[in-house]
Amino acid sequence: MSKVAKLVSAYREHLTVPWQAGLASIQKVVFAVYDKSDELRLRAHVGEFEQVTQLAGHKWLLIDLTHDFPTWMAAQEYRDAYFECPEDLDGYAIGEITEFIRMLVLTVKTQINSAADDNTVVALLGVGSLFGLARVSSLVEGIKDAIGGRLLVFFPGEYHAEHHAYRLLDARDGWNYLAVPLIAKE
Repeated sequence: MSKVAKLVSAYREHLTVPWQAGLASIQKVVFAVYDKSDELRLRAHVGEFEQVTQLAGHKWLLIDLTHDFPTWMAAQEYRDAYFECPEDLDGYAIGEITEFIRMLVLTVKTQINSAADDNTVVALLGVGSLFGLARVSSLVEGIKDAIGGRLLVFFPGEYHAEHHAYRLLDARDGWNYLAVPLIAKE
């Protein structure tokens, strides 16, 4: 069985547990952790996660973040200058990138509010595209209170159980986050 199939199986197992009402926002967040080299395989099998969700009696809302930063950057007045001198983006992270995260949180919350309810799994795909620009934890913190059902974050990276630490794309210092980790079982 492939690692992605094992991750689908772990998700299925997690979804069979009845949902409790009244959980804190953080308890509704699930990180499906997979090796960054499996990104294309995972994307090819996202439909299986949707099918498992629907068979468990829940709704599915997939939000793909892959193109949000390029779309946002294309609309920026000084984008050409940044492409000519990318090192200027170092200072950019302090100001305008914060605006990007605010815009992203608002966009995602709008999608959630218009299409999700307390029985919906909201799945975030493409969080790897935030690498070097924003922390996934900032996005999750910004949207978690809008989640009525569950938030499933497809997370290309690592999870270290002893510290509850997640590392996006295995390349950045991890952060401690108490989301439920789903790992492909060996």
